[in-house]
Amino acid sequence: MDEQNLTVTLSEDEDEKTKENKPITFSQFSSTVRAVVRIRQKYQAMKRRRMDRSASQCSAHLLPQSNDQRSTSPKIFTFDVGDGNSIVGVGKKKKRKKPRVLFPNSSRRVLPTKEQSRAKSCLVLLCVVVFLQVYNAIENLDDHVLKYDLDGLEKTLKREVFGQQEATDGLLGHLKDYLSTYVHSKPLVVSLLGPSGVGKSHIGRLLSQHFRSVVGEQLVMQYFVLHHCPTEGNIPVCTETLTSQISEMVTQAEEEEKIPLFIFDEMEHMPTELLDTVHHLIMKKGNNEYLNAIYILISNLEQEDITKFVLQNSTSSIVLGRGLISKEFNALLLSNLRKHHSLWLEAELLPLTLLEKSHVMECFIDEMSREGFYPDRTHVERLADELGYYSVGEREFSRTGCKQVVAKVNLL
Repeated sequence: MDEQNLTVTLSEDEDEKTKENKPITFSQFSSTVRAVVRIRQKYQAMKRRRMDRSASQCSAHLLPQSNDQRSTSPKIFTFDVGDGNSIVGVGKKKKRKKPRVLFPNSSRRVLPTKEQSRAKSCLVLLCVVVFLQVYNAIENLDDHVLKYDLDGLEKTLKREVFGQQEATDGLLGHLKDYLSTYVHSKPLVVSLLGPSGVGKSHIGRLLSQHFRSVVGEQLVMQYFVLHHCPTEGNIPVCTETLTSQISEMVTQAEEEEKIPLFIFDEMEHMPTELLDTVHHLIMKKGNNEYLNAIYILISNLEQEDITKFVLQNSTSSIVLGRGLISKEFNALLLSNLRKHHSLWLEAELLPLTLLEKSHVMECFIDEMSREGFYPDRTHVERLADELGYYSVGEREFSRTGCKQVVAKVNLL
């Protein structure tokens, strides 16, 4: 019996050793991994339930509850300790949510300050810079105009030119607009038109005197066609001389940063070659130096149309000398002047109207004062009656304007 028992025990020991030495299969290993994963999932689920339970308890403490609700609320058994630490989280710190800060009613609540946007500051700075640039540009324009003393020119024209308020205002407006800046895309060309004796050449002389005093003698040219180019044989020489003079004056004006003035009188007698030369200088695009200049064209072209228009509209509601020349009439004049030469297409037309008898009397008074005579009113009327007039209703328009005033005063 003893030998049998001994053999049995030896066989069992050998079986256990063979089992221990036998390698673990894949099925056994996968079942172990699945067990570990199930344990971990159960642990995370338990942990999530505890966290949700603690969060609900915190919110319940924050909300006001009645005594009945507190007494009837069920008590749930958890493993959480009263001081907020759980059994599971002994070795690991639990991350808490920051509770909402409640301000007491007795104290004053201070709201958090908002951060100011940098874009807003940049926008304000940009607006300030643009304002300063615009203001500086306006100041520079005023300084540039002040250099030419157009206020003084306006006073001179109002004092010495009679009956041409609209023409002088238009001329001053063109000069102010052009002289407000130094860089231009084209020169300023102004054409003074009208019958004989209405003050065209007188305005040219006043402009010449004024600009000589403000920009210098070398930057003003007063060109009389019958004087500077009297015969047709001198036309080539006159053309070359005129071109060289204008070029020299413009070059000097560019160096001094000034705008020259060119006054051409008696344009109705200017030959076609000289008209082409002036037109070429005005339209010259290759050199920018020819763009900064003022050209005044004086002529009695279309004087018959201007006289007819004035006499036909003398009894209308339009006041002579104060808005008589309309845009339609300017368009008619321009179409007729284009037949003479295309130069006038580049010009601003300023027609001068007929002078009334009162304007001629003012011319007599001014000339007699210059010559040292006492301007007696009766004597002035007698001298004015010696001139010829167009009679339209109760109004009288001088046929020769103030052209014969100087000659009659010299006879006194």
